[in-house]
Amino acid sequence: MPSPGLNNTGHSNMNSQSLIEIDGSYGEGGGQVLRTALALSALTGQPTRIDRIRAGRRNPGLAPQHLAGVLATARICDAAVQGAAVGATTITFEPRERPRPGAYHVDVAESAQQGSAGSVTLILQTLLLPLAFAGATSHLTLRGGTHVAWSPPFDYLEQVYLPTLARLGFRADCHLDAWGFYPVGNGQISARIEPVKLPLTPLTLEERGELQQVQGRAIACNLPADIAQRIANRAGNVLTGAGLPARLTPHRAKGAGPGAGLFLVATYDQAVAGFAALGAKGKPSDKVADEACQELLAYHAAAAPVDPHLADQLLLPLALTAGRSQFRTSQVSLHLLTNAPIIQRFIPAHISIDGAEGRPGRITVEGAPLPA
Repeated sequence: MPSPGLNNTGHSNMNSQSLIEIDGSYGEGGGQVLRTALALSALTGQPTRIDRIRAGRRNPGLAPQHLAGVLATARICDAAVQGAAVGATTITFEPRERPRPGAYHVDVAESAQQGSAGSVTLILQTLLLPLAFAGATSHLTLRGGTHVAWSPPFDYLEQVYLPTLARLGFRADCHLDAWGFYPVGNGQISARIEPVKLPLTPLTLEERGELQQVQGRAIACNLPADIAQRIANRAGNVLTGAGLPARLTPHRAKGAGPGAGLFLVATYDQAVAGFAALGAKGKPSDKVADEACQELLAYHAAAAPVDPHLADQLLLPLALTAGRSQFRTSQVSLHLLTNAPIIQRFIPAHISIDGAEGRPGRITVEGAPLPA
């Protein structure tokens, strides 16, 4: 795998610091490279230029949700930004202040000046860490897609991601104000981000313990209620047949557009993991249920505490935590392998990934906390 960027180069008008150049095509070549670079640029004050943004995607460059994330991150640290437009493949981002707490409203459609169901959960993940270090409470209102493919659904954020970050010392909560499924979007989440509790606590998560429960909800938004019931019934049969009794609740919701999905949370003695599948036009209810259930069953069989999605999302907060953190994941993903070197371009954390892509692995992080 090639280097994630070029060597740092001096740039006289860039906040008197070296410009960190990042190759956006590195690794999985998607939006994660951009989000990690933005968050760390805001946190450290180091300017960055990101080239070949999302070069690994069918439609390269900034999509509406990525543009909204760039503009929102720029607001919290008064960054000067060059190249921010839908479709842009290169941007330069220069923070001029430390992240500022406050009340921020982000609307993906408004930022892009076009309708969009771009993921607001990914925008929240970009803003959360910079605002957590801003010194006072912040409030976010994010409009766009709340349940969108290739991004964590709101349920995952609320029930897996934020509770795990709380173990380190991060304090944040979120609320689903309105459902927003692809392609209509127009959903909304609100979030409160409290100042981080220092010192952060290193995480050791080698074992998950016994399974306590599997809970989930099957959603039918602006669709007949029996769709949610069919998804729940199928998922219950699959999980029970595999020896994992689950409590599943069908739920009929209303939103700006139609959508369906299944969201599962498995709680163990020492860990929590989440899995989801979304419906689509012409996609049978049974297939929605099977997708989420098979992911959960694969994770359960691997006997590791951290699910593949959480593993790469933990790297950045652990890299900011003094001391040594270590966890095992059920699957080393390309996102995980991509995120580590991007983080290390900005801060001197040491990240070791022992495991091949697609296989279980052990991750060790020697953090490099930010100066006070």
